[in-house]
Amino acid sequence: MTVVTDTRLARRVEGRPRVHVTRRLLPSIEARMGELFDVVLNAEDRPLSRAELVAAMREADVLVPTVTDRINAAMLEEAGDRLGLIANFGAGIEHIDLNAARARKVIVTNTPGVFTDDTADVTMMLILSVPRRVGEGSRLVRDGKWTGWAPSALLGHRIAGRRLAILGMGRIGQAVAHRARAFGLEIVYHNRHRLPASLENMLGARYEADIDTLIAEADILTLHCPAARETHHVLNAARIASMKPDSFVINTARGELIDEEALITALEQGRLGGAGLDVYAREPQVDPRLIALPNVITLPHLGSATIEGREHAGEKVIANIRFWADGHRPPDQVLEGWA
Repeated sequence: MTVVTDTRLARRVEGRPRVHVTRRLLPSIEARMGELFDVVLNAEDRPLSRAELVAAMREADVLVPTVTDRINAAMLEEAGDRLGLIANFGAGIEHIDLNAARARKVIVTNTPGVFTDDTADVTMMLILSVPRRVGEGSRLVRDGKWTGWAPSALLGHRIAGRRLAILGMGRIGQAVAHRARAFGLEIVYHNRHRLPASLENMLGARYEADIDTLIAEADILTLHCPAARETHHVLNAARIASMKPDSFVINTARGELIDEEALITALEQGRLGGAGLDVYAREPQVDPRLIALPNVITLPHLGSATIEGREHAGEKVIANIRFWADGHRPPDQVLEGWA
């Protein structure tokens, strides 16, 4: 492999690069980083303040942030000239201003594909659990209020034959479709770009060009879009109002995709069958009205929470740093927004 001479792509670092990690990672990953780099770890495992993030960028060659770290243009401007790489832990990079990083000649990398199956598994769990009222049943048992089996108690809905609408058909959306097909769901999707016919056939998925039709005709709607200006509140009040009264909303992507106030109102008024949520508008705060609703399952952002996935992501971060420090282009460089 040849050394990249364009400073937008790589920078050879003499000695051990200074790496600042913003949150605790798996012990095996932190130990390996300690062997390879001059690493600063976050022993308290709390989100860093804006001032602390800026200070970390000033003192490091490499910053390893997560989705909880918002890095904007003003912060990058204050960071100075030492920072050369932002090696993000996770696939989503909407919390980083890519254009500002480009202007500062700072490379951004991520860890794509690592959490696809983990997130799809949690999504499928919610697709099964919400219509079958698993959350309500679990509360009854936990609160000591279950009085025993009865033929009319906690009746839910069979999902076989129901229409699963997938909004966003990237890696995770496709993995969900693959799982859903085994449960006999009818799969319809909308995506910025239609999938090849061969892939549609393999997944048993039908393309719907009109997003409003997709949502209005869904029995179960699951969201798998990236967070961006054009997807903010993609499930807005009007689209929620168009949904069937016995339909269900599943979100394991980003809380910003849903107008949460409109969703809560619809659920409280009985205009939706229920919801399964792993992400929220103002994490880690979860609206207490969502928690109180019996037909809503609320999870603490568990989509990527597997030992295997977090270990693989850490290994990707290390590989990206090593490639960059050796003067090569990192394998997972984010190219969007780069000239």
